[in-house]
Amino acid sequence: MTDEPIGLLAGWGRFPLAFADKARSVGRRVVCVGLKHEASPDLEAMVHRFYWSGLGRLGRTIRCFRREGVHRIVMAGKVHKATYLYRPWRVLSLVPDWRGVRFWCRRRWRRRDNRDNSVMLDFIDEFGRDGLTFDSALDLCPELLVPPGTLTRRAPTADELADIAFGWTVAKEMGRLDVGQSVAVKEGTVIAVEAVEGTDRAIARAGELCRTGGFVVVKVAKPNQDMRFDVPTVGRTTIEGIIKARGRVLAVEADKTIFLDRDETIALADRHGISIVALSP
Repeated sequence: MTDEPIGLLAGWGRFPLAFADKARSVGRRVVCVGLKHEASPDLEAMVHRFYWSGLGRLGRTIRCFRREGVHRIVMAGKVHKATYLYRPWRVLSLVPDWRGVRFWCRRRWRRRDNRDNSVMLDFIDEFGRDGLTFDSALDLCPELLVPPGTLTRRAPTADELADIAFGWTVAKEMGRLDVGQSVAVKEGTVIAVEAVEGTDRAIARAGELCRTGGFVVVKVAKPNQDMRFDVPTVGRTTIEGIIKARGRVLAVEADKTIFLDRDETIALADRHGISIVALSP
């Protein structure tokens, strides 16, 4: 236990809320910078100090943390990358400050690609210039990682297990290339691969392409996954998407995947005959 506050850089989803709730329960003060249009306003009532900042306003974000005496930060939540990078007048949508402009211009000058690992490691280095370091949010709440086993009443069938094994190999290769972490498979055929759109929209696309349903969704960690960011995360919205798309199985990587609202999500899957299984490599 320490009196020094911990910084939380919060994006979209339930993960930042779960982290803030756990920190509060163990008496840790949290200084949260919520990304505009991503983070939940509910965070404001759950943390010691709260600030809003735009994705491109690196200078403001760093100043907020330093003002509150933060030295160590965690990242939690998703950033909808396509919303910012691939829309008209994208610079205006980022609303960068001078620090943000220099950061993106420097990346462009170095001809850096915009894959997740590349962007996030450069982002971490930029904060490091001001003595701010990043830890994994899971150091405080490791119980969010799903253990191995079949989590639902229904286990995968033999055919579904074969699709899981095939999809696992494909998903790991896509992760190695830093393209995405999820694939949808049926009868040994890849139906959809997650890219910049995210898992939920990849699942929806699989439902559009496989009108008979019954496909398997496999979501894995990248090889040599950096647990400080982009940790695969599933929860109620994942299962809701699979139900709507008429999928049948969700397979995830045990001890490397965050499972939010676990009891509620498993109960929903059981009501619809969905199988959830967590596997080790």
